[in-house]
Amino acid sequence: MKVAMLGSGSGGNATVVLGEKTRILVDAGFSGRQIAERLDRIGVEPASVDAVVVTHEHRDHTRGIGVFSRRFGTPLYLTPGTREACASLLRGEEPTRDYSPGSPFRVGDLRIDPFLTAHDAVDPVAVTVTSTACGTRLGIATDLGRPTAGIRHALERCDFLVLESNYDESLLRSGPYPASVQARIASSHGHLSNHAAAGLACELLHPRLVGIFLAHLSRKCNCPVLARRVVRDALKGAGWNGFLEVVEQDEPTALVDVRRLHARREHGQLSLFT
Repeated sequence: MKVAMLGSGSGGNATVVLGEKTRILVDAGFSGRQIAERLDRIGVEPASVDAVVVTHEHRDHTRGIGVFSRRFGTPLYLTPGTREACASLLRGEEPTRDYSPGSPFRVGDLRIDPFLTAHDAVDPVAVTVTSTACGTRLGIATDLGRPTAGIRHALERCDFLVLESNYDESLLRSGPYPASVQARIASSHGHLSNHAAAGLACELLHPRLVGIFLAHLSRKCNCPVLARRVVRDALKGAGWNGFLEVVEQDEPTALVDVRRLHARREHGQLSLFT
């Protein structure tokens, strides 16, 4: 399995997952044109994407779903509540498939397990994606007000994680947002701070976890150096030896081959943070 992010933050979020034969997007929060351009930049033909799995209706996760689906005929997988909330983005000609939180479904050789999250959306979910060919398991959770017991359970035993690290507490308090917005971000249905992300990452450590993307950073209340340091130090203290990368808003990451990370670790070639 390979994974990349086309970008992540309040301006847009999209994760690319490549199985042995199947290619999916989890969310499509950029314009249709931007999604296609960013896929091209990492060597993935937009027309080869087999599905877009939509986690919730917020525009930074859905902006391009209608345009992309209509242009390439790509099926959209949504909960009924999310589909209704995204009605303004759809014309009715897009191929759509309903799914329900707690009910896994298959797209080609990828199994998707959606589970409910604590976030201020109509029907918010996060997902794990498992390769039925090799068993590699990826967890994607970019909008979490709080890491509930159910979320922790759902994200157990992942080989690779995409975790939100949205804000620094001090920068949020001193930032430009009014008090009401600050309260919403820091609430149990808002976003995870760097320290909360670090704590969750440490709770999810197990021998096969080889990599983490830190995603959905706030431009106004966080910075990549800060997020990386907080999470890195916590994981280092817990003895973790793996790959950590902070995802930028305006640039896609390279495709990361999870099996190659496993091989490098087994041969002692994986530095603490590459």
